[in-house]
Order: sequence, then structure tokens, then C-alpha cells
Amino acid sequence: MKYISTRGQAPSLSFEDVVLTGLASDGGLYVPESLPKFSQSEIASWAGLSYQELAFKVMHPFVSEVLSDDELKQLIEKSYASFRHPAIAPLVQTDHNEWVLELFQGPTLAFKDFALQFLGNLLDHILKKRDQKVVVMGATSGDTGSAAIEGCRHCDNLDIFILHPHQRVSEVQRRQMTTVLEDNVYNIALEGNFDDCQNMVKASFADQSFLPEGRQLVAVNSINFARIMAQIVYYFYAALALGGPARAVSFSVPTGNFGDIFAGYLAKQMGLPIEQLIVATNQNDILHRCISANDHSKQSLVHSLSPSMDIMVSSNFERLLFDLYGRDGSAIAELMEQFKSGSMTLSEQAMAKLTEGFASYRLDDDETVAVIAEVWDTCEYLLDPHTAIGVRAARKKRANASTPMVCLATAHPAKFPEAVAKACEGIDSPALPHHMADLFEREERYQVLAHDTQAVQSFIANNL
Repeated sequence: MKYISTRGQAPSLSFEDVVLTGLASDGGLYVPESLPKFSQSEIASWAGLSYQELAFKVMHPFVSEVLSDDELKQLIEKSYASFRHPAIAPLVQTDHNEWVLELFQGPTLAFKDFALQFLGNLLDHILKKRDQKVVVMGATSGDTGSAAIEGCRHCDNLDIFILHPHQRVSEVQRRQMTTVLEDNVYNIALEGNFDDCQNMVKASFADQSFLPEGRQLVAVNSINFARIMAQIVYYFYAALALGGPARAVSFSVPTGNFGDIFAGYLAKQMGLPIEQLIVATNQNDILHRCISANDHSKQSLVHSLSPSMDIMVSSNFERLLFDLYGRDGSAIAELMEQFKSGSMTLSEQAMAKLTEGFASYRLDDDETVAVIAEVWDTCEYLLDPHTAIGVRAARKKRANASTPMVCLATAHPAKFPEAVAKACEGIDSPALPHHMADLFEREERYQVLAHDTQAVQSFIANNL
């Protein structure tokens, strides 16, 4: 299987090269040239498989040319061995025909573990085979950083530098990153917001001349297609558990960078019967405005109780646009150039496809807190603020009450004690799982740097 750029001017690559390349040379994102398709009978035959067995079935077509069956199975087993629940992604019912898919059972208590445990092991495998050393550089709005560090901390052939917006992630999120003291792990607190961090990473990928000879940057953000691929699996897992493919299932997804819900879109394209995909956003609502009103304009970023969604430039949306525009790379390049001015307008045809495939809803902080309280009062289930946004969006935008609705629980509530305390009297701080009980006593190590690309690049170069 070959992978092509959304902007049409970069060379097509193998899966292995895509993992190491990140952004395409033309500034686009890599996507498969064609998607594997599964028949309904084939999907039905997977009912009852363990999460690991299902992951092999779903991911195999993407990687079969570069990984043997045994290699892929070993990577999958290793990647999910550290998850705390034997189901890996358990479902919990929160209302009639409504379920929460718990994607926080991994080592850093967030859905990012599904992709980044796998990506870390995959990178280690590829780099050892090539006898190559690389530099991992990533930006995080809260959860990607700790999951990436956890996935890469034991890799011998890489150094990892993660940028997070200074004082704009929760204390638990920060400590999960900054208390990892391995020699190959570096945390940078950037004086700016997440979009500043993300833009700096993109600029560094575009010009890597600051790196010593023989080193290259590798992306762990969701621009790396291996992450999207790993996330497709849990859509199949949830659907099969609820009677799919004999009946369709709907999904509501708390969305910031569009990678998680794009994985659901791919699952649907690959043959999984999905009735609705609901984009759930906080007040940083560029995706909701785009879907509901064709308003894809940048506005001032608001610091919210759901910080992992405090994003104004959703990188993975470009992958969807590529399909909406008939996979016309030149059209996407033109659209992205237009967006540099601060806004872009989708064509009538693209908007028709977008609204046919996606619904959307946005919540502010007060509404988010109200949902946490409501669900706690009705069934004593504690939501984190991101998941709460997904639950309310599901209840507001649901098209068919008879179709099972799955709300993706993207993080453990203990990561966001401020939101929980506002919502639930008497629960000041949800308990961290036992493997993290001493998190607030661990030594921290990180560097606060100005919003200056040269300063960040010098810091990276000087620490290699």
C-alpha cells in the first residue's frame, strides 16, 4: 500500500517511510492511496475477538508490506500489555441505548495511549532495523505529550522533545510529562498557546537545518498516519460489542485536532456501518462553525475546562477535506493557502458532503460542568470535561433513538479535578489510579522557553 500527500506534490511513500516522515514535503498530510474494504460477513466473523486480535485484523492491510504477521502481532501485544482493563476499551452504559467507550485505561489515562503505545513500539522496531537515530518533536494540548513520552521513553534510538503551552494544561497533565526523567526525554513549556506550539513544530519540520548531520525529525502528533490507523480499531470494537455490523452504531467524539473522529470516518469508509459521526467541541468551535455555517475562520483561542480541545487549527481536518474535494491535491493546496489569511470557505459541493457525513455541537464551560453533574446525579458515573461535551452533543444531535450511541471517553476524570469539583459537591479530587498515586510527590524537570522558534531549536540542538 502506498501513501500520498493531501496536497498532491510530494512523492508517494511506503508505510515505514510515512511513519518516519510526518508532514509531506509539500506541507500536506499522508493518507493511503486506497483504503482496505471489509465485507459485512468478514466484519461479522470478528465478533468475540479480543481487542488485540481485532487490532491485527484491522491494521494488517495497512502494514502487510513492511511488517510480517508475527512482527505485527508482537507489536500489538506489547503495546496493550500495560492497559489496566482486560477489555482494553470497555463500554459502560450511561442511559437508554447510550454507552461511554472508556479509552482511558492506558498508562497515561487518555485515548492517546491507544495510538502512541503502538507508535512508540513501531518506531523502536523500524529504527533498530535501520540502525538509525531520530528526534521526536511534538506539540501537545495536554494528553498527546504524556502518551508520546510513555510510548518513547524506553526507545534506544530517539530523543523526544514535547512542547506544551505554559500554564495551559492541567497540573496532572503537566506532571505526567515532566516527572519522566529518562535521559532521552525533554519537556518544553512554551510561553504561548497550543496553536503556537503546533506551528513551531510544523515550521521545524519544514526546515530541519538546525539538527546535527544524520538526524531527522519524526512526528508523534496525529499528523502521523500510524496514529490514525491504530485509532480505527476501537470503532470496530465498540460496534461489534453492540451488535454490529448487523445494525448500525453512532459515535459522538470530543474533537480538537480532528484525528480521533477522522479514524471513525475511515472505519465507515472501510465498511463499518456507522449511522452518525458527531463532532463535539468546546467554545473553541471552529469545526462546529464550519460544519453548521461554513465558517472556518480563526478566532481568539479561549482557555477552557477542557484544555485538550483548546485548538483553533485542526490539522487532521485537511485529510477529510482531501476526500471532500475528490482527492484533488491542488484544490487542497489552494484552500490551505487561503486559510493562512485566517479563514477559508468550502465549496457548495464539499459542504454538502461534509454535512451528510457529520453533525456537530458546541458547549461552553458552564454547560460542560452541568453535564458532569447531571450524569453523576443520574447514574453515579463520573465524566471528564471532554467526555461530558461528547455526551451532551450526542443527546442534542442524535438522529435515531433506536441506534446505539457511543460517546468516546477520551480521558480519566482524575486528570481534570477543577471541572469535577465545580460539578460535583464533595468530590474535590477524583482519585488517581494506584500506579499514579504518588504523582504529586515526584520530581519534575522541564524548561520554560519564550515563543521563539530559534530559542526552541537551539535548545533541541544543544541537548542532542
